[in-house]
Parts: sequence; structure tokens; C-alpha cells
Amino acid sequence: MPEIQPIPYALYRAAQVRALDRCAIDRHGIAAAELMRRAGRGAFELLRARWPQARRVLVLAGAGNNGGDGYVLAAAALAAGLDVRLLTLGDHTRLSAASAAAAAHFAEQGGVAAPFRRLPGDVDVIVDALLGTGLTRAPSGPWAAAIDAVNASRAPVLALDLPSGLDADTGRVPGVAVRAAVTMSFIALKQGCFTASGPAYCGVVHFDGLAVPPAIYASEVLSARRVDWRKERELLAPRAADAHKGSAGHVLVVGGAPGTSGAARLSGEAALRAGAGLVSVATHPAHAALLNLTRPELMVQAVRAADSLAQAAARADVIAVGPGLGRDAWGRALFEAVLTLERPLVVDADALNLLARAPRRREQWILTPHPGEAARLLDQDVADIERDRFAAAAALQARYGGAVVLKGAGSIVHGPGQRPPAVCSDGNPAMASAGMGDALTGIIAALWAQAPALDPQQVATAGVCLHAAAGDRAAGGADRGLLAGDLVNEVPRLFAAGALP
Repeated sequence: MPEIQPIPYALYRAAQVRALDRCAIDRHGIAAAELMRRAGRGAFELLRARWPQARRVLVLAGAGNNGGDGYVLAAAALAAGLDVRLLTLGDHTRLSAASAAAAAHFAEQGGVAAPFRRLPGDVDVIVDALLGTGLTRAPSGPWAAAIDAVNASRAPVLALDLPSGLDADTGRVPGVAVRAAVTMSFIALKQGCFTASGPAYCGVVHFDGLAVPPAIYASEVLSARRVDWRKERELLAPRAADAHKGSAGHVLVVGGAPGTSGAARLSGEAALRAGAGLVSVATHPAHAALLNLTRPELMVQAVRAADSLAQAAARADVIAVGPGLGRDAWGRALFEAVLTLERPLVVDADALNLLARAPRRREQWILTPHPGEAARLLDQDVADIERDRFAAAAALQARYGGAVVLKGAGSIVHGPGQRPPAVCSDGNPAMASAGMGDALTGIIAALWAQAPALDPQQVATAGVCLHAAAGDRAAGGADRGLLAGDLVNEVPRLFAAGALP
């Protein structure tokens, strides 16, 4: 089977990909029909590699160029002796010249195109060539019916360029969308494939650049960049042979109100596992003595009042505030005290909720909200955040400064300046469990303490990728049952040369 990795790190919006396509045609003389031929043939080769036993192929073709790619694939399947059925949606009497030529070639091969009425049940693979990046509104009528039928089928789906119904720019599904097992993306990767609903609907993403000249990519500035631990670990230099705990950074975790001490403990342990030389935990006196019972390596200090926090923070290089902090008088006082300290901060959980009540801006901090916390920070609804996660991350950074990690499927990291946002493509659904955010907070704080020269966006990006890759290792392909502690235990192994999920 063709390599799943590596795929490009550059991500683009749909309009940019169309501009790249036009650049290849207009400036470099590659005919539209040739690009379509390359796309359809490449997708067919992937189909054969992915499902070598498949004999019955169903192609759903729309009336745009995505449908033209489908016609090319269908003709290639016929030539290979497969049983091919092609069902159409839209007005195929008004196809583009390239799509019309592809449809004519399919007919010359003996192929028959019929309007979609219902989906046949006896197929091995379904090819989605309905809409691609041409989505302008939620599918309705026969389009929605066809997508619903595809999703109800037990046959796996290969989506050409993009699952129909998925927004290429945001990863949002405004109505219904095809749930693909595999997506073959052409020319350039679309940023919506890697965040929000994108990962769930795209399945495994493959890439075919259609052999266009590399020079075409100079005509567009990437809108985002895909990141993973394979790449981001290059930011962290190997530890020197004469390293000692004092040279590996000191993290202070502030949190753990009564009843939520586990969050602070988990964040502290994650910081240790991510390489911090020393980790202190400033927590409520009600349980301070208990935190060392299962993790004696943590230095735990009972903090009854905010005025004693300065002593705990005196030796810290980075402060992580929020895990289990609470929003009562004790938590509020500690949060305000932390803000007076001149230390890089990682801000999570209830510290974010307290920040939302009294917004302020700071450059040397990293905020790590999930969509609910992001909604409170922006005074919006969660639906507003999920409608366009890229826009939400940018708005958070503009309001609060520093770097922002908008957590979720395809976590987005947004920093200041013109650097494009980062979208993490590691991670899995088994990570949807309690404590994962606390672990991320500790990991980011530890990396920052060890590499203070990195800027907040660099640190946040590396931390998000390390956390996600550790989740992939710990899950081992499972989609549930993963504990945050399982993830934390895998973190050290990812610093070993060649170690990946």
C-alpha cells in the first residue's frame, strides 16, 4: 500500500488550492484534462492498493471537476476488468471540457452512467466524487440523500480530494457529509481535513501532488501548517551527557482545590515525565501531604493563602496554573498572585475561567482552552467556536496575547505575528477522557522550562504534538479506555531516537 506518511506539512484553503490549480494550467501549461487524468489514475491506484480484493466499484460523480476525476477512475477500473457502476448527480449536460472528455472516455470503454436513484447494495468500494472542495452550502435534496445512503452502506469509501459535505476551510459539517475511510487529496492539503470534524470524516489522508512543478506553491502563502511529533521533536536538542536536575528546568504547578487534587498531581507528574528536572506543586493544605504518597518525586507545598505563593515560585522557571484550581476564594487569590509573578505561564482549566471574568493580555504565556473555555474567553457560544476553529484561535490570540492552544480533534496553536497557525495531526479519539488537559499543561510547562529560548508558539506546538503522539502510543490503536496516566507513562519513550507511535 502507498505510504501514508509523509504527507506535506503545508495546508491551504480551498480558494488557494483552486488558485494553485489555475497556476499549473495557465503558467506551466499543464492541461486541465491532464491534471484530471493524473488525479483519477492516482486515486485508482490507491483504491487497488488499499482494497486489493475489491471487484465491484461504485462511483458517485457530481457535475464539477470532482466528478470528472471520478469518471477517470471509473474508466481505469473498467480497463482493469472491474465491475464498475457510475451514478450521477447534477446536470451532466453542462460539464467542463475536461470533465466531458473524461465522461466520453468512460463511455468509450463501455461504461454506463445513470442518474442516482438509490444505492446498490452489492458493492465492495464506494468512490465519492460528488462535490470535493466545491461545497458552498449544506447538501440538500438528492445530494443529501446520496450522502446519507453512502453513510448507511457497509462498503468503505474513498473520497476524492475531500469528503462531500465537509467544509475544506474549517473542517465543519454544515449539514451531512460523507464519512470516508480514505481521502486522496490533490495538489495541496486542505486545512479543514485536520481539525474539527475533518479527521472523523476524512479517515486516512493520502496525498497526490499530481506532479505539478514545485514553483507553483510560491504563488500562495500557506494558510496553516500541519504539525506532528516526528517534525517538532527536532526543536528539542538532545540532553547533554553532563546534565543535572538543576539544568533541566523547574516547573511549579499551582492548583488542586479540595476534591480536585488529582488534576494538580497529574500535571506535575506529566512535567516530570516530559523532562523537567524539578517539579513543585503548590496546592491546598487539605491534601498537600497526600500527593507524595504515589509520586514522591514531586515537591509539594501547602499554600493556604496567596501571600505564601511567592516563596514557592522563587526557584521556578515556568508556572503552570489552573489544574484543579477551582473558582472559589482560594483559587481566585492564587490566580491573581500568579499574575503578579514575572514568570512564563501555562494557563489552563479554572485559571482560564477566571481569566474570562477579567480579561487581560500578556505575551509570555500559553493558554490551553478547550472549546467551552474558549467560548467563555470570547463571550461566545461553543457552536461559534466550532463553526471556525481557526478564526476562534486567532481571536483568542489577538485578545489575550501569547500563544493559544485551542484543544480538540486537530488542536490548533496560534501565536503572534505572521507565522501561520499549526494544526496537530497526531492524536486519537481514545484521548477523550478526564485528565488529558492536565497532562498537556504539565508537558508544555516542562518543555518551556527546558528550552527557555523557544517562543511560546514553538513550545506550545511541540507540547501539543508530544502529548498527542504519547496518546497514540498509549492507545495502541484502541478508540477508548485510555487513561491520562497511560499517556503520561509513554512520554519519556518518545524522546528516544526513532521512537514514534
